[in-house]
Amino acid sequence: MKEKERLSDVTWKKWGPYVSNREWGVVREDYSPDGKAWKYTNHDIAEAKTYRWGEEGICGICDDFQKLVFSVGFWNKKDKMVKERFFGLSNSQGNHGEDVKEYFYYLDATPTHSYMKMLYKYPQNAFPYDELIRTNAQRSRQEPEYELIDTGIFDQNEYFDIFIEYAKENQNDILIKLTVINKSEKEAPLIVLPTVWFRNTWSWGYNDYKPQMNSEDAEIIKINHKDLEIKNLYSKQSEKVLFCDNETNDKRLYQSENASKYTKDGINNFVVNGNSQSVNPKDFGTKAAFFIDESFKPKETKIFEFRLSDKDMQQPFEDFEDIFNSRKKKPMSFMPTSSAG
Repeated sequence: MKEKERLSDVTWKKWGPYVSNREWGVVREDYSPDGKAWKYTNHDIAEAKTYRWGEEGICGICDDFQKLVFSVGFWNKKDKMVKERFFGLSNSQGNHGEDVKEYFYYLDATPTHSYMKMLYKYPQNAFPYDELIRTNAQRSRQEPEYELIDTGIFDQNEYFDIFIEYAKENQNDILIKLTVINKSEKEAPLIVLPTVWFRNTWSWGYNDYKPQMNSEDAEIIKINHKDLEIKNLYSKQSEKVLFCDNETNDKRLYQSENASKYTKDGINNFVVNGNSQSVNPKDFGTKAAFFIDESFKPKETKIFEFRLSDKDMQQPFEDFEDIFNSRKKKPMSFMPTSSAG
């Protein structure tokens, strides 16, 4: 089937890039008494705060009602947190107003999202969150913005180029390829966390239905939602699966009891802080991630493959390259667009 034929079938658009680059600090998630959305849910608490109206992620995809979301997190073993969302400045922090302080580029896509490609540049050293806030606060409106590249974080090419690609075999069978390139002349570690989760509808009074994920295999996450056809997320290479719940860490944010023992920031706390008590040892929950710990030689490239599918498959990657090549042959491509600080 060609893209022109897929366009006439609306079901090909059920899954797409309908995930915000940033849900933190927006008015739709503001329940503060003073209406200060930027302070109510800021970047530093976003990893622990469950949203009501939407989700965020790096090159994320979801269904058209955003009941299930897939995105990818990364950790360079130096950052203070897993890189799960883009960082930026609020209106009051930026000397020219709000501004994203990351480098990512949308390279290609078809109208039905049968093929999509994005590039993200992830530094190998600790992300300079405080420096970006402090230096921009010191500058006037007559001065230029202090950008991520100005911090020197990309000097000596100490960063990863991460290409994220999607190719649909059909409406409910989505192949995902990560191509990670070490751009530096030094060996560098990287933890890759392909993550899938349910938007929390059960805590906000929509209904009492709470879907669940589980795993009995390090390379398969079983997805069970009464309204979704997709039921498996496969990984070609994974050491283990980490589970928690898409629930707010009330103890951390508000000093009150948690609704769940394994909260939204559980995977982050396990990866960054080594807290084995923050993820569910029984391997089930409403948020899960494959754990892939790799070391990259200078200039080395590695490819990681995943598949969201409605099928139970014994060999989910057998036809992987054929499907990708088919979707890339005749894409109705558009001019690349970029989003950078």
